[in-house]
Parts: sequence; C-alpha cells; structure tokens
Amino acid sequence: MTVNRTPIALALLLALAPAVRAADDAPQQARTLPSIDVRATTSEGYRAADSQLDTFGSFGSAPLHDTPAAITVITRAQIDDRQPRSLSELVRGDAAINDNYAPAGYYQDVSIRGFPLDLATGFRFNGMIMSAEQLLALEGKARVEVLKGLGGLEAGVVEPGGLVNYVSKRPAEVHEVTLGTDSHGSAYEALDLGTWFTPTFGMRVNAAHEETHGVVEHTDARRSFLSLAADWKITDKATLLLDTDYQTSGGRSASGYQLLGGTTIPSHASRTRLLGYQPWQRPVGIDSSNTSLRFNYRFTDQWNMQLSAGHSHTVIDDNVAFAYGCFYAPSCASGATPGYFFAPNGDYDVYDYRSPDDTRQNDEVRASLTGAFATGAIDHELNVGATSFRRTVDQRPDVYDYVGTANIDDPVVPVFAPSPNQPGPSARRLTSWQRTLFAIDRVHLSDTWQVLAGARFVKLHERAYDDTGVLERDTRMTKTLPQAAVLWQPATALTTYVSYGEGLALGRAAPYWTSNDGTTLPPLHSRQLEAGAKYAVNDALDVQAAVYRISQPYQFAQPDDTEAGFTFVQRGQEVHTGVEVNLAGRVTENLRLTASANVIRARADNTGTAAYEGHQVVNVPRYRTAVYADYSLPFAQGLAVLGGWRYASSNVATPDGATRVPAYHVFDAGLRFATTVGGHAMTWRLSVDNVFNHFYWRDTGSSGGDSYLFPGMPRLARLSMTYEL
Repeated sequence: MTVNRTPIALALLLALAPAVRAADDAPQQARTLPSIDVRATTSEGYRAADSQLDTFGSFGSAPLHDTPAAITVITRAQIDDRQPRSLSELVRGDAAINDNYAPAGYYQDVSIRGFPLDLATGFRFNGMIMSAEQLLALEGKARVEVLKGLGGLEAGVVEPGGLVNYVSKRPAEVHEVTLGTDSHGSAYEALDLGTWFTPTFGMRVNAAHEETHGVVEHTDARRSFLSLAADWKITDKATLLLDTDYQTSGGRSASGYQLLGGTTIPSHASRTRLLGYQPWQRPVGIDSSNTSLRFNYRFTDQWNMQLSAGHSHTVIDDNVAFAYGCFYAPSCASGATPGYFFAPNGDYDVYDYRSPDDTRQNDEVRASLTGAFATGAIDHELNVGATSFRRTVDQRPDVYDYVGTANIDDPVVPVFAPSPNQPGPSARRLTSWQRTLFAIDRVHLSDTWQVLAGARFVKLHERAYDDTGVLERDTRMTKTLPQAAVLWQPATALTTYVSYGEGLALGRAAPYWTSNDGTTLPPLHSRQLEAGAKYAVNDALDVQAAVYRISQPYQFAQPDDTEAGFTFVQRGQEVHTGVEVNLAGRVTENLRLTASANVIRARADNTGTAAYEGHQVVNVPRYRTAVYADYSLPFAQGLAVLGGWRYASSNVATPDGATRVPAYHVFDAGLRFATTVGGHAMTWRLSVDNVFNHFYWRDTGSSGGDSYLFPGMPRLARLSMTYEL
C-alpha cells in the first residue's frame, strides 16, 4: 500500500524555522476583537471557556458563554481520566450524542440530536474538514468540541445534527511519558514532549503505540501514532500554526448483529464472539494523516485576517468475513424472510469482503476577515470569508462473495473456503467540490441585547462514477443558507438566545434491495429553531440548556408494489424536537462534575406510510442521561474517586416502531492518584467501564440502508501511569 507521508515531511521541514506564542493586544477603541493566536483554550479541569468553533467560526469572536448555540467541550482532563480509545467511548458523556453504526475495530460514526453525521464533512481537525473514515487518536488533542444542531453557516453542506472538531495540543513546557494496560492484557505507551525553543518558536510532539487484546475474540489489534505542532510568531502581528499527525493501525473488525427475520432481537447475543470468524480473514488496515496550517495577521486591534489550509488523507484496506443477511440460508429459502436480515433461527450468511486501497482525501482552503467597528452608538463584529473544499474517493472493485452459512449460537464458526476472486484496479469514484462565501455581523444594540445575522452561499458540484470510471451522477446546485440569532444578557452571568438557521445535506444512495438500487437522492434542505440559556454559576461552573426543533425531508425505503417491494424516497418530514441540559465544572472545592440530559421526540410525518409514523424514528432513544464525577478525597492527599452513570431509554430498531431494544443503565468507576517521585510528578489512573458487566444494546443504527445491532462492551478496566520526565 502506498501511504501519503507528505504532511509529516512538511511538518519536519517547517519545524526548522523559528516560531512563537502570539500576544494579546490591549483594547483601544469601540470594541476590540479577541486575538486569534496560539494560546491554548482556557479551561478549568472539566470546564472550557471558549473553543475554536466560536473563536474562528460563524458566531463572531466571542466566548462560549456568548455563543447562540449548544457547544460541548470535552477537555483534556476528561479525556485523561476516562481513557477512551474510540469515538463511541469519547462522546458517551453527552446525552445528545448516540452511536450510529459504530463497530468495534473499525472507524465509527455517531448521531447528534438524532441525525447521523456524514463522515465526509461532519468532522473537523482544527476547524478544517477531515476525512473521518479513520480510527480516533486522542494523544495529540487538547480537547474535542461538539457543535450540536444545524451547522449550515458554520460548515455549508453538512448533516443537521452538528459537528465534531478535534483541537491539537499547542507547544508548552511538557515532558511526559504514559504507560498503560487493561484487564485483557493490552499494552499502551505514549510520549508528550513540548517546549518553547525561543520566545517566538515552540514545538510539541506526541507519539503513541498500542497493542490491544480485543474484548471480542480474534480482534487483537495494534496502532502507532505520531503528531507534531509548531507555533511561530513571525512578527508582533503575524503568527503561523502548523499541526500534522499520522496513524497506522491494523486489527479485525466485528460484524454487528441483525434482527432475526427482520423483527426479533437476538435473545442470546454474545458480546465477545466474533460473528463469521474465518482464520483466513485479514485485519482491517487504516493509514491516515491530517494536516492544518493557519496564518493569522492582525492589521489593527479591530481587524484580523486568517488564511487556513487543511489536508486529510485516509487509506483503508478493508477485509472482513462479513456476517450479513440470510439469502443463502436454507431457513430463508421460502422467501418469507427478507434476505437482508438474519434468519428467524439465527442463521446468517458469511461473505468474503475485500476492498483494498480505499482512499479518501479531503482538501480545504479558507480565508476570513474579522473586524470590529461602530456605527454611531452601535458596535459591530463582522466576519466574512470564503472556502473551497474538495473531496475525492478512489476505490478498487471489491470482492464481496458468499462463502457459507453459520448460526449466531455456533460455539465455533465453521471454516469456509475464501473466494478465489481478486479486487480490480483502482478508479476514481467521487469528486466533490464545495465553494462558499459567508458573512455574519454581530450587532451590539446595547449592553444587554445583541443580534447576529448572516448567510453562507454554497455552490456544490459532485460527480460520481462506477467502478470502471463511467460517470453515474453529476450533481450541481447553489443555495444560500441564512442564520440569525437574538441574545439577551440581563446579567453578566446569564446569556439567553433564540436562533434560526438553515442547512443543506447530501441525499443518500438507495440500498441495493430497493427498486431504485444505487440512485442518489437530491440534497436535503433542513431548518432549525433553537432557544437556549447559559449561566455561569461561578468562574468554574457552567450550566447550559436548549430547546430545539430540527426538520428535514424524511429519507426511507417505502413499501410498495414494485418487484423489490421497496423504493427509496424522500417524502414527508423528519422532525426532531428536544430539550437538553448540560453542566460542567467544579461544583465544590473537591467535586468536579459533568452532567447531561436530553429528551427528544423524533418523528416522521406525512410519509404516505402510516406504520412509519406516530413513534420514534430508528436509533433515537427518547431519553438519555450521562453523569461523570471526580471527587478528591479530603483525607487522602492526591487521591480522587471517579464515577459515572449512563442511561438510555428503549431504542427503536425497525421503521414501524414494532421492535425496540430495552432501556439500559450503565455504571463506570475509577481512581486517580497524583504524587511525586524524586521531585517528578506521577499520576496513576484506573478506569472501569460497565462496572456491573451489564448487557445492553448501544446502537440500532444503519449503514448503506442496512440495519444492525451492536451490543455494549462488557466490563473493562484500564490502568495507566503518567510520569513527568
């Protein structure tokens, strides 16, 4: 496999140049914008005061407290204490986020406010669009930011659920090594080294290697990660920030369960058995690199410019003995059971699936100008800019061949002969361009009232090809996406807002088992209305609440009288109405806490299919809560007790709402002990997920139109030691 190492080489070359920490200029006139510089985001353990999404985004230059949107920041302290190794584990502390086709050993996706994110556009690396078909690596990240709700002005063509932004660590005086293991005998090593070589040049390097003994049998895996950050203050007004990382990984992925006969939850599912396991099955290999380069220039105290470029490159060698459907099972021969589900007796087909050199690449450039000025007694903060984004996908014709039939209760999966067929030559499958112009004005009408108004003009051109390079689809469209908000701040500690926004998302391709197999439906226009409040209890504790309503056309396989029995359509509206509350920070001198609750009504209306209406849509639990606490014991210096509780109500698994997986409660626990050895800081961390080893279904999501069930992981303990060199 050819791996793109250009970003790493570029980072090493640029590291030879001088660099810096940017300074804040003191305010002088009407309203001075915050400096766009290389400072780390302010945080108080579990609380963050600002984020890239508000500093560089479309809400004007303001702290989180003054941003008319629900943004959650997962701080470095939370990441360190909980020790997540996957996207699914990372986001479980926010009740508005749910897994959506998140298999173990494979890249994962989530939904926010009930809408799955698009892996092509829903994730960011330092604000730049990244290809999210890669495993999560957190060693080089200072925090992870989640914008919940419509991001049309922020991002252009994107799903309405929101965005996830990974923010790199900045240069600092740090020299740490971390060693870890888990209750299955995995081995983990990480290194975090940073310094300021001069007052104007700093670097930070993070490296990690992990040998994982999988919770699911036969899924042992390995990964290696390297990242570099460099900050250069070229002059008092100009700064340059470079971030790049590279990761290689390999390990078998675990197929999900499916409903038995399309209607029944498997009653004796195993969390540790690898469905379809074949000894010839090769690991899934994923090589990925992400790079961002940001140049900031301060013309005056009131006017700033930023030029940014991002590059994200992923190569996937996809190999799996895939457990799917029952087309070839004798128990499904009558045709009474849909072939794209497991058989009623638990039989399933095993496919030899191989798709090597599956290459996804995202490239983006962005220019923005931020300024402050006054018109009489009214102050303005203006943010205008332009972006150009290109995504390409290159794939080889895959091997996807039936090799045998097994049963979910098999203690040992029968061994079948692999397919003799081989993948074909690589060809361009997709070229997608997004070019946008955006502008937003934050108007300060008084000390208590603000108005934000803006729009993003989007020009989309997307061309898709078959596996021989023949053009199948040519999508062209332009759209203006407005956004507006009114903020009322009756006291310094309280901000309330009402906002309205519109977005655009790409239509999905029809599943192969529908009458219009492979047809891509038109882009979807979405709308969101949100009202919220943010209250700073004190300097270390924040509470935010929001009420929201998001709507967009409903995409689904509609039952009909065609030969296939279904046609994939956009008809009616999918409306998600919800309330969410979040708390983060220090409650008392000894207690830090994050707490989140989300109540959501997600319905499809006017679809023409009565059975699909009047109940929750698939994979959107009506109630979710998550609480994580960190209590420092007053009688034991350096020792803290950690605990967590997660709850989700029953989750719909079929479009007609007739089948649901049960509600669940999961409890987590841990310890942290900080001390010094020979004058060097040492911190021990123990985290135990699912303390009571409770079985639950965490995900009823879909991929490519097919539905899957993924069980939650059994009890797992992780132990790590971080030592300051």
